[in-house]
Amino acid sequence: MNPTALIAEDEPLLAQALKAELAAAWPGLQIVAIAGDGRSAVREALRLLPQVLFFDIRMPGLDGLGAAAELADSWPTDEAPMPQLVFVTAYDEYAARAFEAQAIDYVLKPVQPERLRKTVARLQQALAARQPSASASPAVAGEALEQTLAQWRQVLAAAGAGSALPAAAPAPLRMIAASDAGGTTVRMVPIDEVLYFEAADKYLRVLTATHEYLIRTPLKQLLTQLDADTFWQVHRAVVVRSAVIESVHRDEAGKLHLMLRGRAEKIPVSRLYAHLFRAM
Repeated sequence: MNPTALIAEDEPLLAQALKAELAAAWPGLQIVAIAGDGRSAVREALRLLPQVLFFDIRMPGLDGLGAAAELADSWPTDEAPMPQLVFVTAYDEYAARAFEAQAIDYVLKPVQPERLRKTVARLQQALAARQPSASASPAVAGEALEQTLAQWRQVLAAAGAGSALPAAAPAPLRMIAASDAGGTTVRMVPIDEVLYFEAADKYLRVLTATHEYLIRTPLKQLLTQLDADTFWQVHRAVVVRSAVIESVHRDEAGKLHLMLRGRAEKIPVSRLYAHLFRAM
């Protein structure tokens, strides 16, 4: 059975160019769909369960990073192994260095045949090394899933670093200028009072033990200003203060949720970050 792939690219000509180059470099690969945005890519990937994903990093609405993070959490691993993930990016020396440093597969736009052939060779090797799920024990299957999730974390981290311009690390936040829920008052919120942050539409919710505030800073940008030992990302849209994690719960579907001291709501934990709580 031929391997299958999905391309997510918002520029139709570039999508067709990648498809044509893949046909030359990997004649046996079947492109099952081409999505023009991240949301469509997630929907089609879950419907078709391809073995390889080629995701443009920058797409309107949900970008390639967000689409990949969403798929990591919702992929039906009991039906198909998680796919190999390759990011597509416009040529940028900094982005290329970020990927090369992690030995991560990427495709530059416009497509460079020699680079694509190297990516194809690694993908073919990775797919060939997979043990058929039918013959794998639960322990082996679980170990394979953890290895894939670790690879995805590495890919997403490198892609996030490569999609931004290099800059000096900002000083850690001490105060946050945030609006109240009504948007009428701006308050300086000490970072030590914040229990967690949650991305919501165009805003970022800032939650303390007693109040909720809103800021417009994207979560990806905020993360560069937070102490990674103090604040842990546990979901593509949630960052929590590690010291206030009270307990970890697993529901009937196997998904993890956190309870924080000072808050009543459950905080979802993405499959990508479940490894943080394995000991608990």
